[in-house]
Amino acid sequence: MVQVAVMGHGVVGSGVVEVLMDHCESIARRAKEEINIKYILDIRDFPDSPYADKFTKSFDDILNDDEVRVVAEVMGGVNPAFEFTKKCLLAGKSVVTSNKELVATKGAELLEIAKNNNVNYLFEASVGGGIPIIRPISQCLAANEFVEIAGILNGTTNFILTKMIKDHMSFEDALRMAQELGYAERKPEADVEGFDACRKIAILASLSYGKHIYPDLVHTQGITKITLDDVAYASSWGGVIKLIGQVKRLDDGRLDISVEPMFIDNSSQLAGVDDVFNGILVRGDATGDVVFYGKGAGKLPTASAVVADIIDCVKHLKARKYLFWANGDSSLVKPYEETSYPVFVCVETDDKKEAEKKIVSLFPDTRIIARADAPENELAFVAGNMIVADQEKAVEELENSGIKVRSRIRISDL
Repeated sequence: MVQVAVMGHGVVGSGVVEVLMDHCESIARRAKEEINIKYILDIRDFPDSPYADKFTKSFDDILNDDEVRVVAEVMGGVNPAFEFTKKCLLAGKSVVTSNKELVATKGAELLEIAKNNNVNYLFEASVGGGIPIIRPISQCLAANEFVEIAGILNGTTNFILTKMIKDHMSFEDALRMAQELGYAERKPEADVEGFDACRKIAILASLSYGKHIYPDLVHTQGITKITLDDVAYASSWGGVIKLIGQVKRLDDGRLDISVEPMFIDNSSQLAGVDDVFNGILVRGDATGDVVFYGKGAGKLPTASAVVADIIDCVKHLKARKYLFWANGDSSLVKPYEETSYPVFVCVETDDKKEAEKKIVSLFPDTRIIARADAPENELAFVAGNMIVADQEKAVEELENSGIKVRSRIRISDL
C-alpha cells in the first residue's frame, strides 16, 4: 500500500479525494498498488466530511511522515505552495499538481530539485484540466520538432466570446452570465485579462522547447476591449474571434509567444471550439497538426488528471520519469514589437475617402470590409503582414490625422 497526501481541499482537492475514494479498486489495478489517502491538509474544519479523520492543519505531519510517498498539491497560488512542494521534493516525496501559476513561475527550479532527489514532479492538470496534453507532448509526440503550439486555453473567456458570437450578448452581459453559472470568478481578471492562458502557454512552451519561458516574457492581452462590432467584422471577414495562446519557433531559434484575441478563419480546427471547451493544436514536423479537445477545467476533469499523475508516480517510485526543462531567460523570446502578423483595424472618420488614402499609404495589402448597420463614420479593413512596431507607428499617424482607431486585432494563420 502506498500512502499519499492531498494538500488543499477546495474544488480540485475535494475532487481528487472523491476520485481516489470512489475508484480505489480500478486505480489500484492500474497502479499495481493500493493507494491510501493518509492526510488531507487544509486550514479549515470539515467535521461533517466522511474523511474527517484524515484532515490536518499541520504541513509537518505530511513532511515528517516517511510513509507518505506521493503528495498532491492542489492549493493554488505560489505561497505557501512553493515552499511546501520544495520541502516535499527535498524529503524524497514525489509531488503532483494542478497549480499552473506555480509551474509557470517556479517549474525549472522544482524540476531540478526533483531530478536531484530522484523523485517526480508531475503537472498534467496544470494545462487543459482533464485534457491530456503534457504527457502527449513529452512522450507520444517526443519524436517531433514542435513547429507551433496554439490553443484556446481558457474556458471562461471562450464561453464569453461564444455568447458574444452566437447570442450577440455584450461582453459585460456575457461575463455576468459566466459568473452566475460558476464559470467565472467574482474577480475575473485572471481569466478575462489573459493571465490564466499566459501561464498555460508558458508551461507548454517550456516543455516543448526545453527552457523555462517565464510568464512575464509572454505578451498578454485579454478580451475586455472586444466589442460586438468586432465580432460582426470577424464574421464578415469569414471567421470568429478567439483568445489564443500561441508559441512558434522562428528561423533564428527564438520564440514568438503571445496571448491575445485573434481573428480565426472558419476553416480552422479551433474556430468551432465553443463554450467552456478548450482546444489545443500541436503542430509537429512529423505528425502535422494534432488537436486536443475537451473541458479545460472543472472539479472532476481536473481531479482526473491529478489522480492520473498520482498513479504514474506510484508506478515510478523507484525510477524518474523524464519530464524536465532548464532555466531560461529573455533572450529566448523575440520582443513582441519585432514580431509581425496581418491585422484587422476599425476606425472612426468624418472623411472616408481621405481616410482610405491614408490607410493604403500606411498599411500593406489593405482590404476594406463591411458589416451590417455600421454607422456612416465607421471604416474597417484588414492589412497584410506587418511588424508590430510599424503597426504602432501607423496607428499613431492615423490618430494624428484625426482618424480615431477603435480596434486593432491580430489575424491568425491557424
